[in-house]
Amino acid sequence: MALIDTPTFTRAAAAAPHILAAETGRNILAEGGNAAEAMVGMAATIAMVYPHMNSVGGDGFWLIREPKGRVRYIEACGFASRNATIAYYRGLGYDAIPPRGALAALTVPGAIGGWMLALELARALGGKLPLADLLRDAIRFGRDGYPQSRSEAHGKPFEFDMLKDAPGFAARFLIDGKFPEAGTMRRAEKLSDTLDQLAHAGLDDFYRGDVGRELAADLEQIGAPLVREDLAAYRAVARDALELHLNQRSHYNSPPPTQGLASLLILGIFDRLKVPRKDSFEHIHGLIEASKRALTIRDRVCTDFECLKHAPDTFLTPQALQREADAISMQRAAPYPVAPANGDTIWMGAIDASGLAVSYIQSLYWEYGSGCVLPRTGVLMQNRGVSFSLDATAMNPLAPGRRPFHTLNPALASFSDGRVMCYGAMGGDGQPQFQAQVFTRYFLGEGLADAIDAPRFLFGRTWASPSRALKIEDRFDPQIVERLRAVGHEVEMLGAYDENLGHAGALVRYPDGHIEAAHDPRSDGGAAGI
Repeated sequence: MALIDTPTFTRAAAAAPHILAAETGRNILAEGGNAAEAMVGMAATIAMVYPHMNSVGGDGFWLIREPKGRVRYIEACGFASRNATIAYYRGLGYDAIPPRGALAALTVPGAIGGWMLALELARALGGKLPLADLLRDAIRFGRDGYPQSRSEAHGKPFEFDMLKDAPGFAARFLIDGKFPEAGTMRRAEKLSDTLDQLAHAGLDDFYRGDVGRELAADLEQIGAPLVREDLAAYRAVARDALELHLNQRSHYNSPPPTQGLASLLILGIFDRLKVPRKDSFEHIHGLIEASKRALTIRDRVCTDFECLKHAPDTFLTPQALQREADAISMQRAAPYPVAPANGDTIWMGAIDASGLAVSYIQSLYWEYGSGCVLPRTGVLMQNRGVSFSLDATAMNPLAPGRRPFHTLNPALASFSDGRVMCYGAMGGDGQPQFQAQVFTRYFLGEGLADAIDAPRFLFGRTWASPSRALKIEDRFDPQIVERLRAVGHEVEMLGAYDENLGHAGALVRYPDGHIEAAHDPRSDGGAAGI
């Protein structure tokens, strides 16, 4: 029996980690916009009001399921600048790419390129709303003000001393050297002006028009490697989604350079463990062990799509999944060989009355990305390029034109009974783990809001902690925690609703057309619909 009522809507709904973005989605849906149009509006609003987690200076990934069942995937991640070479950084004395500052801003922002492709599909499916209507809320919040979120106010960004010295960061985000309290009214007039220009000139202007020219001038002014030719050469790409067909449902996720493969592997391996009950020792231990195996494969496989050495779908065959499941002991924890990765991201979802469903993720990588706020445009630049290696023999070496590895991955599932589910989470290495915890709880019979609210674990380190212990919220059953310790897991207890365990969200559309939607109590978000 559900303990928390899941918000339910009769026609259409949106969910986001900030309630203002969810309300933007609802408003666009109410005006007759479809789910893809609603998501573009939500993406603009969330970039304005939740800037520590995402930006128009970052990347994005889309899964879009059409009403008749076709699933589309949009890869909107930027490549490394023509000036970003291993020799360039080595010549400056670096053994690794600096995580903050101008030298961290080395990849083209891809998010708006993804908005462009999504709106092309939206129009093909009957979308008619003007771009100015979709960006209206974001522009207004930047000019008139929006309240500082609890998450941003209470955050403790990694490498803060480097972050606060990044060009433009302190002037945009700090007051007297500190983050303002939650509820403090904030503005971003220059970013609003940029969005207003795009609303009238079109999104392509970001790369090849007046905004692109200003971006290039800004980047040159702060000393970043990106140049106008990099922006002009960028296009988002439509690819085939990864698919995993299991009993009673099909799962979809994003191919490399994202870790969508890991998310599907966890679900496929866990399915073969035949765990009967949610929130049992077998459920939690099985997901942890499946995560170890999935992340290990990810680190061998996932790189720029154009540079793959292994076909990702070969790891998703029944035989391959069974082989991984057979290697798991339900009586003993396996050792942990996986290198950790940090990340900050937003996931959002929308489903309209026609059944068009969108799962979308947009990110900067670390909180506030590079920290660089461009002076003319107000765009906050990502630091996604920090995931490149300066070792030419590494899995993801830095090279001009190469796309970096991404922890981002949106998830979508369709059930044999006609249900469609969009879901996802932020949290770097934790994203596949959080997705699996939410989905398996729901699939094993928990209510949607309860599945999102439930206590979580993270195998590996959190964003700013070197510890590789199994981190568990203290709301777990103590008997399960003790049994996890007994089989060899090194357990570290966290407090309730710890934000390090992600902001998750989900929507489910049922065959009769009604939609359940919920977002994480660990975030500032929620669901809104009609």
